[in-house]
Amino acid sequence: MASKVYEFNVEMTCQGCSNAVERVLGKKAGVENFKINLEEKKVFVTSTLSPEEVLESIKKTGKTVSYIGVQS
Repeated sequence: MASKVYEFNVEMTCQGCSNAVERVLGKKAGVENFKINLEEKKVFVTSTLSPEEVLESIKKTGKTVSYIGVQS
């Protein structure tokens, strides 16, 4: 399956929040790359996984997460 870039809204208020997201995504097999924008509370994930699988991983941080869509 080809990689896609998924966009998520993640309720992050500080560097600690973004570090938690970084930790779970860094450990997740199938996640190739990710970019965290703390100011806009957005996370962009390049992955071969489904958006649901990535969403579940980010939810493990305890943050409120919503899937926005695929970047073109």
